[in-house]
Formats: sequence, C-alpha cells, structure tokens
Amino acid sequence: MATIPAGSAAPVRRRPKDRKAQVERAAAAAFSASGYHAVGMDAIAAKVGISAAALYRHYPGKYDLFRAAVLNLGQQLVDATELTDAHSDADALHRLIHVLIDVTLANRDTGGLYRWQARYLRPPDQQHLIGQLKVVNRRIQKPLNAIRPRLSSPERWMISAALLSVIGSVVDHRVRMPDPQIRALLFDVGVRLLSVELPAPDDPLPPPPRRQLFSDAGVYEALLHSAMVLFNEHGYRETSMEQIASTVGLPASGVYRYFAGKGDILATVMRRAADRLSGELSAILGVDTEPRKVLTQLVDAYVATAFANPELAFVYYTERANLSPTDDGLLRNVQRSTIDSWVALLTAARPELTATPARFLVHAAMAVVVDVGRLVHSGSPPADCAHSQACVRRLMELTLFGF
Repeated sequence: MATIPAGSAAPVRRRPKDRKAQVERAAAAAFSASGYHAVGMDAIAAKVGISAAALYRHYPGKYDLFRAAVLNLGQQLVDATELTDAHSDADALHRLIHVLIDVTLANRDTGGLYRWQARYLRPPDQQHLIGQLKVVNRRIQKPLNAIRPRLSSPERWMISAALLSVIGSVVDHRVRMPDPQIRALLFDVGVRLLSVELPAPDDPLPPPPRRQLFSDAGVYEALLHSAMVLFNEHGYRETSMEQIASTVGLPASGVYRYFAGKGDILATVMRRAADRLSGELSAILGVDTEPRKVLTQLVDAYVATAFANPELAFVYYTERANLSPTDDGLLRNVQRSTIDSWVALLTAARPELTATPARFLVHAAMAVVVDVGRLVHSGSPPADCAHSQACVRRLMELTLFGF
C-alpha cells in the first residue's frame, strides 16, 4: 500500500471555482428531463459528485436550487441581449438572433426548464422570470420598431414571441444536426419572421376553433375536460382525484369506473392531443394530396384546434414527465409518426430541404402556435381574437414554407 512520505501533507482537494455553476447546470438538466417533483437533492448531488450535505450548504432546499436554475437561464437571455440597448438597426437585430441562438444551443439540454417547468416557481419568482422575458422581448422590439415603425404593439409582441419560440423550439426535441447548420437554419427563419407581413384585421378569417374536450358530453368526457383544466391550472402533482371527481359531482371512487388512476387520465388527455394531429392528416389526405395544399390545411386545423384548446396544448408539453414509461413511449411513437408525415409533406413541397432540417422546421412551427397562443391567452397584448389566430397561422406558414 502506498504511504505518504514523512513530512508530506496529504493532497488537498479543492472545490472547483465554478462548482455553483456546475450544480445549477446539473439541476437544470435533471429538472428539465424529469420535472420538478421527480428530482431529489441526492440525485443532483450525485451528478456533480458531491454529497447531499454539501449541496445543502449552498442551497437550503430543493426549491431554492430550482429557483436559481430557472432564473439563471432567464438571466442568460437578458445578458445576451444587452447589445440592443446601444444599437437599434438591422445589424443589431441580426446580431441579436445570433446571440439568442448561441445561448439556446449552449442550454439545449436544460432550456426546457424555464419553458415548461417554471409554473412551479412561487409567485414572486414567477414575476421575476416574467420580467426577464419581457426585457428580452422589448430588446427585440426596440430595433424592430426602429426598422418597421408602422407595426402595432400587438404585432411587435407576436413577432418577438415567434422569434424566441422558433429558436427555443430546439430544446423541445432531440433531433441532431451539426450546430453550424442549426444556426444557419434558425437564423434564416428568424430574419424572415422579423420581416413578416401579418394579416390585416379585415383579411379572411381562419376556420372556427374546434374543441377536443367538452364538459357537457357525458361523464367520461367531463372528467377528461375537468382534469385537463385542473392540470393546467395547478399541475398534475397538485391535482387530486377528489378534485377531479368533485367538478362533475362524483365521489373519488366514481372516477375509477372510467379510469384506472390519475396517470390513466393524464395518458388519455395526452393521447387525445396527439390523436387530433394524426386524425386531421387522415381526413385532409382523403380530399387532397398536393403536398403544399395538404400542409396548409394542416396548419389551419392545427392553429384552430390549438386556439380552441389552449389548456390541452400546454398540458401536453408541461406534464409529459409524469407519464409512465410505457405511456410516454407510446405517445412518442404517435408523435413521431405524425411528425414524419409532416416532414414528408414539407420535403415534397420544398425539394431543396432534406429530412433533418425539415424536422427542425416542423417542430419550430408547432412551437410557435403554443408559445404565441400562450401570449394571446395570457391577457398580454395582443388580444385574444380571430385576427390573432390568423396571425399565428401566418407565422406558422412562414416558418414552414419560408415565405
């Protein structure tokens, strides 16, 4: 056995200078992948190679670490966009797109945290994050307003939100492509979005919204509808079977006549969201087969349905971590099949695209509907109206088709 020579001191293990940043990155990755409730301090400590006791010396509890991880991601976006404080021209906008892409790619494994798990922040911290994102949006809008002064405030908000959504969409999937190609693709879409001409209020309106879940279509549908609303408002973990049952006048035991448990309800809601896409495709292909026309009709249907069911779209992204492995695998297969169909149509409509870039664009276009739709339904400008729906449809088309 090796011994320490007399007079020699044992080697001193020094804490890395960036240990706190390492901890927050590990926490962000864990929370983003598994959700806030499923991650423990022991797991985060193990990822960094320290004890849980050492972790508690820096953070009083899991929430404090969660808060730090989320707000750190928001602060990175704030810091990266400072350049528009001094410049308000097209060049500044282009540089802004580049830095936003860089920050997002650097956090691709963790960015889902602030996009989908921030709901678990306490109210003051939620307001802090909202403030950070408002700063970023306004820094995009400042040079945009200088270049396009005739845009209304709602239009500027839509465009800046769409830009952030397209760039941020890469954290929602794991499609691989070399970073330089991702940067070029996102930059091209970003520049086009900043120049988009949105529909005028008196332009033809899109199809009427189509709800997927109804509270007055029998007990089964009412339970699904109530669960979706509660999952959206409070989160899956915070919603009890008693709460779901009470909304339709049942005892908790009555729910088990229709569902095996709360997880079964969530899986059914998720499948309903996924099935609506594959069902729309089948219906449209039964009437038309020209790729661009089919995709355009799919866009119309996707936007109309998302606007009619904003809770369903949000729950679909925020609560997937709570699915069982089996249900999650089934959902991913359904989603992958639908995305494959959209990609095939897009590459047929745009022969210059190969499958992988087309897949990035499909994910980006779908993200625009969710993110800008959240802006519309949040009560922030722009107002929730049929014209907003037409604008989102235009943003989605531009993201897919490039014009």
